[in-house]
Amino acid sequence: MTHKVAVLGTGKIGEALLSGMIRAGWAPADLLVTARRPERAEELRARYGVTPVTNPEAAKTADTLILTVKPQDMGTLLDELVPHVPADRLIISGAAGIPTSFFEERLAAGTPVVRVMTNTPALVDEAMSVISGGTHATAGHLAHAEEIFGAVGKTLRVPESQQDACTALSGSGPAYFFYLVEAMTDAGILLGLPRDKAHELIVQSAIGAAVMLRDSGEHPVKLRENVTSPAGTTINAIRELENHGVRAALIAALEAARDRSRELASGKKD
Repeated sequence: MTHKVAVLGTGKIGEALLSGMIRAGWAPADLLVTARRPERAEELRARYGVTPVTNPEAAKTADTLILTVKPQDMGTLLDELVPHVPADRLIISGAAGIPTSFFEERLAAGTPVVRVMTNTPALVDEAMSVISGGTHATAGHLAHAEEIFGAVGKTLRVPESQQDACTALSGSGPAYFFYLVEAMTDAGILLGLPRDKAHELIVQSAIGAAVMLRDSGEHPVKLRENVTSPAGTTINAIRELENHGVRAALIAALEAARDRSRELASGKKD
């Protein structure tokens, strides 16, 4: 038997997911897409061979519905889907801050819901996708979500109570690194380097450091100490970072992101 999957609201992340699934062996004929603009839907058909449908058609036809619209649009989408979603459909939500209970209260009793927080490195198959099951989601449903999102990176199961913290760390996480690279590039310019050379130095250093963190098995403190010679350049830089409270600022920033995720879950928009 074939298993049809529909990606609803197919933007950049939804398209990355489609592309990854196809590379992982999913048949385009088993993949459905919806998009706000008809020309966008046709673009996806031409590019991947998938089938554009309406949201109600997706709800009636697909076995798994992946909802990739923005959090503020989720209520409207769900209102459109509710009359057409049987209780045996698997609903996977990729919307930040929206708990599985939001869906369970609106859908037919017993509908399985899985919440996934992924991030933009899905565009280059390096996503970190955090997966939590709702009240009616089984181990099989979670494994299916892992199979789908594993096509664009790594997956990690956590209790839903930890989703807001994961949103702060990995969902928003790439932005913090982009911000740091931006600041370090500006510093390179201040030190007399052309922007393109400063950018190349910082980006490759970031890639190398990330691979070492992933592959070495060493604690980040150990890796940092390996670069930090007594009375050298690195320890002087570290001292200034500590003097300016960079560590405390990062902790405060992550707490702010977690708190905003909680506000979104409660329905607060601004």
